[in-house]
Amino acid sequence: GVANRTPVNTSRTLDKELGVKCFMKCENYQRMGAFKFRGGYNALYHLSQEGKGKSVVTYSSGNHAQAVALSASLLDMDATIIMPYDAPKNKVAATKGYGGNVIFYDRYKEDRVAIAKEKAKAGATIIPPYDHKHVVAGQGTAGKELLEELLGKGITLDYLFVCVGGGGLISGCALAAGELAPNCKVIGVEPEAGNDAQRSLETGQIVTIQPPKTIADGAQTPFIGKIPFEIMKKRVEKIVTVSDAELIQGMKYFGERMKMIVEPTGCLGLAGLRKLVKAGDIPAGSNCGVVISGGNVDMARYCDLIST
Repeated sequence: GVANRTPVNTSRTLDKELGVKCFMKCENYQRMGAFKFRGGYNALYHLSQEGKGKSVVTYSSGNHAQAVALSASLLDMDATIIMPYDAPKNKVAATKGYGGNVIFYDRYKEDRVAIAKEKAKAGATIIPPYDHKHVVAGQGTAGKELLEELLGKGITLDYLFVCVGGGGLISGCALAAGELAPNCKVIGVEPEAGNDAQRSLETGQIVTIQPPKTIADGAQTPFIGKIPFEIMKKRVEKIVTVSDAELIQGMKYFGERMKMIVEPTGCLGLAGLRKLVKAGDIPAGSNCGVVISGGNVDMARYCDLIST
């Protein structure tokens, strides 16, 4: 395929610490550095096959921006990306490097969807970062690959921990788990400062919040998508939240013990697993999958965070 089939890594040290078997799907090794390439390329590919123009517009704090920009360049399409002023500099630079036309906005005062709709009036197609069937399907291939690789070794997951921003990744992974490991409990993890998905599942309707202030920039979404939410209501066991300090702990572990650079959002899954193990909610010896969503982090910022 066009996307990388990323490795599934393990750590005996982590297994011993937690008393479970942990299998980590390393999407930090994906093209453009995050799982978002899967959904972005899938959406643009279907658009190109349908003959619906050669121009797209999207909005993203970074990883979906890069995914759409790279996918557009591969498919000979034009991409306009609406990014917040405070998006990580490395993600802005990479998006521009892939050929994306970047337009900035204030995430705390302006509506990125409204800006996208205005830009789309010129004839471009909007490719939202998560509320799109082809995006969800593409993201779900990360979970599908993890489950299939383990099943090929006779291992069935009991739990699958997935970060939650807009819900595209977890809903896609939940669909894959429903088919390949129906008894696997899919658990979402989001920052304490932005628990809109948790509240949405608890109330049964999509809850909108102010953009949360958290180091997990990939999870600074004010609400989850309608398509992901319908899937999550049926197939996600629950959502847990973790602190920024717990994410930094994960960044340090991945760097020191597994020799991987993982961005804060990519540490949500492991932080959620650690939290539930500590609470006694995960039986000893369980097979636990963790999706590491990406590794796109500014190096100066990374050094600052792991030094705290």
